[in-house]
Amino acid sequence: MLSEELTRGFWCECRVEDLVSGGRPELTTHFGAYSAAQADGWLSTALRCIAAALNPPTAMETWDGFYEGRIDTRRALLRAEPCTASIADARTRITWTIRPVRFLPLAARDEVELPACADDLKPHTTD
Repeated sequence: MLSEELTRGFWCECRVEDLVSGGRPELTTHFGAYSAAQADGWLSTALRCIAAALNPPTAMETWDGFYEGRIDTRRALLRAEPCTASIADARTRITWTIRPVRFLPLAARDEVELPACADDLKPHTTD
């Protein structure tokens, strides 16, 4: 049965929003984590990298705020609940979202030829 083949995990996304122009948040990166610890590690590593680029007082404030909420984030992930973390300055907001998912198994690509059904798939066109 397909449900037995599904792997539990977390879908992690990072979006950046320009607060000055008011545009929609733009997806900058995504990651499929296979455990709560892996998702939490992705989030903390990303935030640590961003915080390191900020001026020292802002970096410390950002990291302290994240660290205080990290236990709640980890608990949410262990309960397979979605969670979000954001940092912002006057111009930019960066938001990380993690939500539980089930990963579908992918077809094996050991063969040189694509399956016959691959020719039936046509790319979407925009007008």
